[in-house]
Amino acid sequence: MIRTAVPEVPAASSRMYGDLAEWWPLLSPPSEYEGEADDLLPRLGVAPGAPPRTLLELGAGGGSLAFHLKHHFKLTLSDLSPGMSAVSRALNPECEHVLGDMRSLRLGRRFDVVLIHDAIMYATDPEAVRAALRTAAVHCRIGGTVAVLPDFVRETFEPGADHGGHDAPDGRGLRYLEWSWDPDPDDDTYLVEYAFLLRAADGTVSVAHDRHVEGLFARDRWLGWFEEAGIPAISARDSSGREIFLGTRRDFDGGQG
Repeated sequence: MIRTAVPEVPAASSRMYGDLAEWWPLLSPPSEYEGEADDLLPRLGVAPGAPPRTLLELGAGGGSLAFHLKHHFKLTLSDLSPGMSAVSRALNPECEHVLGDMRSLRLGRRFDVVLIHDAIMYATDPEAVRAALRTAAVHCRIGGTVAVLPDFVRETFEPGADHGGHDAPDGRGLRYLEWSWDPDPDDDTYLVEYAFLLRAADGTVSVAHDRHVEGLFARDRWLGWFEEAGIPAISARDSSGREIFLGTRRDFDGGQG
C-alpha cells in the first residue's frame, strides 16, 4: 500500500512527499480508503448516532483516510511535509492541520483517540518507534485509545509488488509500480521501490524513481513498546489481514518527559 505521510525518519529519498506531493490525489485518493475506514471506525469506538469525539492523526499525509474519519470525529491532522499537508488542507478544509514530527510533536492538549496509520513504517529503529508512541501517549486522554497500523510486522512481511494510478479531468495521469523487498532479513528494515509514470496536462510523460526505507519489527517488540509508553495494547487483524495495535492510555506519564 502507498504510504500516506512523509518519512518521519530520513529515508534514501522522499520525492513522493516532496516535489511529487501534488500528484498524491492521483496516486492514493480517498476512494481507496473507504473499506479500511469502515473496518477501523468500530475499533475506535464509533457507534451509530454517537456525537463526534476528538482524534489526532500523526503522519496524516494527504488526508485520504481522514476524509472518511472526519464525519465521525473532530480531527487534528499532523504531518511533517508542507506539500502533503497542503493536499490534505484542500481535501479536508474543515479539519485542523499542524506541521510536526510524530517523534517530537507537543500540542499541549489531549484527544479521545490518537491514530498513526502507515506513516509509522518510516520509524526505522526502536527509538523512533518509542518516540512516536510517547507522542501518542502524551496526546491521549486517560482511558482513550491509541491505534497504530503498520503495513507489516516481522511475522507478516512478504515481498511483493503492486501497481495502480488514476487520471484527472485536466488530462494529467499517473501510473505506479510498487516493489517491496528485504535485502537483509536480519536487520530491522526493508525497502520499497516506487516507479512513477507522470503524464502532464499537455501530454508530456516523465518517469521518476523513489526508494523508501521502512521499519520492520516483531509483534512482541511492538507490544513491549506500547507497554513502556503507558498504553498497553492488543494486536488484531483487519479485514485485509493487516496488523492493528489498539492501546488504552493508562494513568501514568508514559515516559513523556
